[in-house]
Amino acid sequence: MDKSEQLRSVAGKMGIGTYRRHVFLCTGPDCCAPEEGQAAWEALKQQIKENNLAAGPNACYRTKVGCLRICCHGPTMVVYPEGTWYSGMSAERIPRFVQEHLVEGKPIEEWIFARNPLDKSV
Repeated sequence: MDKSEQLRSVAGKMGIGTYRRHVFLCTGPDCCAPEEGQAAWEALKQQIKENNLAAGPNACYRTKVGCLRICCHGPTMVVYPEGTWYSGMSAERIPRFVQEHLVEGKPIEEWIFARNPLDKSV
């Protein structure tokens, strides 16, 4: 199998191309303590699994990052394609975020500090 075939195969197995949203979560160390960021990451993984968001009509891809360049009041999170930026996304906040934003499609306004939606025509 050549490189292109292998990449397409892995992407297919991961469901790339079927996701409705992509959540990026910064786990520190500048916006929050790494332990707090890691706890939020574990909670996000668990909630996505428990809410059956790994596949299906509301499928959500998740990525842990070391920096989103907003180095205060973290953990910081951004959700695309909406481009919704959240602050203070601790493990305690993750269940509400997953239920309201990812399942119900209702961003949590009081936690949002910026928006940068992606062009849906791309």
